[in-house]
Amino acid sequence: MISPERFYKLLNDNNINFFTGVPDSLLKDICAYITDNTPRDRNIIAANEGNAVGLAAGYYMATGNIPMVYLQNSGIGNTVNPLLSLTDKKVYNIPVLLMIGWRGEPDKKDEPQHITQGEVTLDLLEAMHIPYLVLEGDTESIEEQLDTAINTIKTSGSSFAIVVRKGIFEKYSIKAKLESTYELSREDAIKIIVDQLDGSEVIVSTTGKTSRELFEYREELKQSHDKDFLTVGSMGHSSQIALGIAISKPDRKVICIDGDGAMLMHMGSMAIVGNLAPKNYLHIVINNGAHESVGGQPTVSFGIDIPAIAKANGYKFARLVSNHDELRKVLGSIKSDNYPALVEVKVKIGSRDDLGRPTIKPADNKKEFMKNLEA
Repeated sequence: MISPERFYKLLNDNNINFFTGVPDSLLKDICAYITDNTPRDRNIIAANEGNAVGLAAGYYMATGNIPMVYLQNSGIGNTVNPLLSLTDKKVYNIPVLLMIGWRGEPDKKDEPQHITQGEVTLDLLEAMHIPYLVLEGDTESIEEQLDTAINTIKTSGSSFAIVVRKGIFEKYSIKAKLESTYELSREDAIKIIVDQLDGSEVIVSTTGKTSRELFEYREELKQSHDKDFLTVGSMGHSSQIALGIAISKPDRKVICIDGDGAMLMHMGSMAIVGNLAPKNYLHIVINNGAHESVGGQPTVSFGIDIPAIAKANGYKFARLVSNHDELRKVLGSIKSDNYPALVEVKVKIGSRDDLGRPTIKPADNKKEFMKNLEA
């Protein structure tokens, strides 16, 4: 295994000291080390991976130094446009060192949403003509591998990808942890939301622990899962999935339970919701100020006014709450002419250690959900 401290030092020794990207569970140890040891304006957690490539390109043009962009392989899709139409050597020829967590590596057990992505990760890099290496998990070869990456960049001017398997980096826990005193946990908020339903609504829940906690609460209540679409992948797109349902089923109330990181990733989607103004659409953003599922690195969400953004984008109603009573009250007070509506729920970071994963397959969840929509 590789020490995050040693890897970080080798990067710095090669004048790589600007980092940007979206945290990944496979990279959480090195990303945590970078967060703890890099000035804030030299480690920027971007809204999405494509934005990170843009930031890196701007940094390179201003300094001439190689930037690093870190991401999970599921984020490669967000990078394709800037990698091919901005940094590519046939366009502006801007070199970027990519560090990519390889979820769904072939012959390794993983979640369904990572399987195909893992199978095609190396093929995608080859299709984009981006040279790469798969990082070896020993300290003896890391210096040689990093030299290969940097020399390839310097001689060809092209970007280069370091693909990281699961378990390559030694454990490192972030010291710059986000502290908050909010009363609710995310799971508390989800339980309050579910308890307020009359049974006719449908829910689209965002990626990660939100969908896992919703699934487990339905299990605890011995309720079916056919009213919930659990978005296990496609981070940042739950609000548009919910919108597609809402405009197609105007007589069904549709609730999107979103996260702050997911909302930030494709914030422009809020403008589409506001413009279409469905009268049956409730957008709930559970905001813990962090990318909790992938290491707890902070988002910028505690520093922005989400309800004001919603209203500016055409939502008819938007409110911030941060405790049990406020959440129950606001959910019960939204009138029919208030939609589309947004409720931001500020919560503390954290989840149960024994939190499980949905035991139904995504395809089965979709089938049952569709049957419910037909009713």
